[in-house]
Amino acid sequence: MTQTRRILITSALPYINGVKHLGNLAGSMLPADVYARVMRLKGHDVTYICATDEHGTPAELAAQAAGQTVQQYCDEQYEIQRKAGEGFLLSYDWFGRTSRPANHKLTQHFAQQLEKNGLIEAQTSKQVYAVDDGRFLPDRYVEGTCPHCGFEKARGDQCDNCGRLLDPVDLINPYSAVTGSRNIEVRDTEHLYLQQTGMQDTIRAWVNEKGKAWPSLAVSIANKWLDEGLIARSITRDLSWGVKVTSADGSPRPGFENKVFYVWFDAPIGYISATQEWAEATGNDWEKLWKRDKGADQTEYVQFMGKDNVAFHTVSFPVTLLGSGEPWKTVDKLKAFNWVTWYGGKFSTSQKRGVFMDTALSLLPADYWRWYLIANAPEGSDAAFTWEGFQASVNSDLANVLGNFAGPLLAGGLAAAFSWRVPFFVFAVPTVVLVILGLRVKDPVKGAQERRAAGASEEVTETEERAPSFSEAWRMLWKIDVLRRMWYSVPFLAVAIVGFISLGGIAVRNGILLVTHYLHLMRHEGEGFTRAMIIRGTQ
Repeated sequence: MTQTRRILITSALPYINGVKHLGNLAGSMLPADVYARVMRLKGHDVTYICATDEHGTPAELAAQAAGQTVQQYCDEQYEIQRKAGEGFLLSYDWFGRTSRPANHKLTQHFAQQLEKNGLIEAQTSKQVYAVDDGRFLPDRYVEGTCPHCGFEKARGDQCDNCGRLLDPVDLINPYSAVTGSRNIEVRDTEHLYLQQTGMQDTIRAWVNEKGKAWPSLAVSIANKWLDEGLIARSITRDLSWGVKVTSADGSPRPGFENKVFYVWFDAPIGYISATQEWAEATGNDWEKLWKRDKGADQTEYVQFMGKDNVAFHTVSFPVTLLGSGEPWKTVDKLKAFNWVTWYGGKFSTSQKRGVFMDTALSLLPADYWRWYLIANAPEGSDAAFTWEGFQASVNSDLANVLGNFAGPLLAGGLAAAFSWRVPFFVFAVPTVVLVILGLRVKDPVKGAQERRAAGASEEVTETEERAPSFSEAWRMLWKIDVLRRMWYSVPFLAVAIVGFISLGGIAVRNGILLVTHYLHLMRHEGEGFTRAMIIRGTQ
């Protein structure tokens, strides 16, 4: 008998500035959901935690553009993202928010612990100030030419072209990404810096040990950062929205009254605070998942994320956890994904490029998207999404291959299960039900003009052309000896044959598909089990 495992799963927190695109879904939330479902079905004790990442300049600017307070904007967007997750059948045990008090309190606690251990220092630094905007610009809202690769739209925190971490003052020809103004200055400002340099050897040893269970993509990104040498990183920003910087007694830290913690410092801590919220709401114990002295050594912690989040999860967040000197649980398995690309470029929320979750659900049910995104997951390399490829894959693999396979499999399988001597009602009633269900299910390859957005063709599809004919159905039944041995179920054969002839097999196949994927789930485990279950988000 398989021993029950306690598994904690987190997926990279979706940022609050709008509905997430299919790249976000495919690179973190959906594979985490599939893994959680498989582990639950295997009988393991699974807790799947996620939350919205709600701090930082993008939230402030988006709220300003919407004519709302930041709190109002985040409240509204949280509900939109929560409903989108439900629409895609994501099986979170808890979907929290980093703007809630639990995350503020825990973030301030970590900062105090790190400072106590000599890993946080206040330093005066140079920062870009936009004169026309009247504000210091956070790293990602300064753009310019990358000093390393020459990419002309590099952000102040990281170059999307070469992946190097940047300091905004190092950009060539910098400008404000908010207004486009080049009337900027470099001014002195005081911030708290996390002294990552002092943790270089500790993090290297940790990556060497933990990385044995990671894919090569995650290990290579972590080692790239370590090989370049860890540096002190600012963990506060000149903003009003976020986790306030406090002293040990909880009062505002002198000189930091108008500053907050950097979003990338508090966001990963949100995994823990969201787990605390889940425990409080459900009566469970969060410490056995996160504190090694409370049983977390017996917990397997698995993270899912896109490759652009790997550096923060393999270096910065471990520095916070290990540097605190407290017995916090760190990740065991880190599953990193490449990007889903959109006609030559990557999906982008800020640039409104790609297919977004709400739009996808308005076009087709979640089942189609779940299957396609997992079947074409960007694991070994970036995965290109095109409408043409999506159409061809759904029509060929779902409607054609699986649909045509399901009919004889179900008929022969049920017959064999009853030793080939089956009363009329056992087949006749289910067959009639399946035909009715099939008529109610929207065929994935019909109605091409109504679903032009999905890249469908107006021509007769290959699936429809290959619907089982009368002679094919007859030969199939004869080969499995049904006509001679299943003598109690002649009426069933009549119903089935009439269904195949009059409906072209489409309705019958669709109805059968609704049942067979559940049968498939109950009979398979492992990788094949995972591939089968994502056809529907069902546990």
